Amino acid sequence: MGFAKAFNFGNITQLTKQISKPTGIIWLLAGLLLIWAAIQFLMNKEMWWLPAVNAVVISQYLIFTNWHDAKAGTIANIFMLAIAIIGYGTWHFSNKYKSEVQSFLPQTVNADSFLTENDIQHLPEPVKTYIRYADDVGKPKVNNFKVEFTGQMRADERSAWMPFTSVQYNFMDAPARLFFMKASMKQLPVAGYHSFNNGSAFMDIRLLSLFRVQYQSGKEMNISETVTFFNDMCCMAPATLIDKRITWSDVDSNQVKATFTNNSISIAARLYFNEQGELVNFITEDRYASTADKQMKRFPWATPLKDYTLMNGYKVPAHADVIYKYPEGDFCYGNFKLTDIEYNCMEYK
Repeated sequence: MGFAKAFNFGNITQLTKQISKPTGIIWLLAGLLLIWAAIQFLMNKEMWWLPAVNAVVISQYLIFTNWHDAKAGTIANIFMLAIAIIGYGTWHFSNKYKSEVQSFLPQTVNADSFLTENDIQHLPEPVKTYIRYADDVGKPKVNNFKVEFTGQMRADERSAWMPFTSVQYNFMDAPARLFFMKASMKQLPVAGYHSFNNGSAFMDIRLLSLFRVQYQSGKEMNISETVTFFNDMCCMAPATLIDKRITWSDVDSNQVKATFTNNSISIAARLYFNEQGELVNFITEDRYASTADKQMKRFPWATPLKDYTLMNGYKVPAHADVIYKYPEGDFCYGNFKLTDIEYNCMEYK
């Protein structure tokens, strides 16, 4: 309206004060910035908040200069600024994750090094069958992989399920797992960042990407995330099971015990296979959970897998549950549906 008033477009009676043409152009700029911010928001662009903040600042300045006529716009500006601050928080929090991923991507990917039968000859028969079933033989060895999931999680039996989407990058040379989750809790956005870097790990959960509601690190977290890293190798990237940090024992026709050692941390798991050669479960005694009295204690942890599908040329399980086996009974606290997987990534996507 300020632009229209300045250039005499229509009869703008809502604004009683005269507006110069230069000021009218500033009014137009504020409106265009808001429109651009809305377009960026609808296109899921991470930086949509930047034009929104600039628009609010310009708009509020104009409101102050026309306070009698335009003061009601302050309410809208406060609302828009609050949403833009959340947008900034989301961008800033996820950018930490993105920056760390990009710092690992220069790890060399030798696309000319292919997985052969000779590479898997030292493995137990069930593991060799699994790698062949996954169509890994004859394809490039895996240096890193990116996985995307949708699913739902909950804190305990009484909690409502929380829908989420996630993306993670795993790197093999210096073991790293960088996991970023976006979820919704009671209609409010929640973001979570799990970082595992060569044996050192933390978990950071934030409401609106701004307010930390949970943070965990330390020895128990380091061990637990080593378990999770090895679980990803077994479930999502069987070609990595030739890794020399793994030792094998207690082998029979459909199960095997594996021990993964890295940076003075050793964890063990038992892998279960079906007759087709699919990995159908991963059970470990080495993962921690928080008890009711906020103590960290080890409980058996399982990730049953099902619905193998062909994705980007590899056979992978499309569905996994995560279960703690407590003395009072099994507790499934999450289920994951695979939406995309990519090996040997050269750049952040």
